[in-house]
Amino acid sequence: MPRLALYALAVCVLATAAAVVSFVEGSWLGIVWILLVGVSSNMAWYYVRKQRDEAANG
Repeated sequence: MPRLALYALAVCVLATAAAVVSFVEGSWLGIVWILLVGVSSNMAWYYVRKQRDEAANG
């Protein structure tokens, strides 16, 4: 797995935890964390697919 994908996955996990904590505390700031989860998970998938395509095409 590419290094950037691992970083994006780590951000995704940490943002998920931050969103849970925010919602438990009653803060609407958790919505921002949920948006960050979406962006970081898409980045992780992008880098994984990019590496897979590069490996398949040579």
